[in-house]
Amino acid sequence: MEKITLEVTEGVYDTAKAAREADRIPMAYYGKGIENHGFSVDYQDFRRAYDKGRRSTIMYFVNEKGNEFPVLVQDIQYDPMTDKMIHVDVLAVDVTKPIRTSIPLILTGIAPAVKELSGILVQSKKQVEVECLPNDLVHEINVDITTLIDFNTSITVDNIQVPDTIKILDALDINVATVSMPKEEVIEEVAPAEGEEGEEGEEGVEGEEKKEGEGEGEKKEGEEGGGAKKEKGKES
Repeated sequence: MEKITLEVTEGVYDTAKAAREADRIPMAYYGKGIENHGFSVDYQDFRRAYDKGRRSTIMYFVNEKGNEFPVLVQDIQYDPMTDKMIHVDVLAVDVTKPIRTSIPLILTGIAPAVKELSGILVQSKKQVEVECLPNDLVHEINVDITTLIDFNTSITVDNIQVPDTIKILDALDINVATVSMPKEEVIEEVAPAEGEEGEEGEEGVEGEEKKEGEGEGEKKEGEEGGGAKKEKGKES
């Protein structure tokens, strides 16, 4: 595995704010039985190094005097407005003694249950706890998912392949990945709002009734007019 080395400064900046203004990240270095140190590192150099290994990779800090400090990243603080890293805590590591840390799991390949049965891939565990010597750490562990042939098969911690120099501490029966059945789409018919049809019908009937009433009125007026004419004819 590639060795990650970073040049750091110690005691150059009086405050963490001064280090950040110089586009550097202030760091707290600590560990059991060692003297604490305050380092700073170039922002972009650390970002690139961290992207390679995250918290599962040993980094080697080298200060101005050429002293080397093997470390593991423990905690990173971010600015809530800009999401930039503003402070990092690193743990001193003794490369001659085993350490415990976590390594991310990366799913590789194509699951037949996804490709052929249109299933949904579910990763229920994204990292495993391990124990090994610092120099035996790996950035990530690949997990082959081509064994997921149907909805009844699964991959557990016991199926993960790692070098003999790495010991997995998690229970072997913990589920890592499965494929679930696809969800059926339910198409719901939208029923008309209650009373809509009835109201329209009633309006139509009422309209017809009004028309009929209007016709009757005209007819009566006509009849009355005809009667008046007849009466005039008799008089004459």
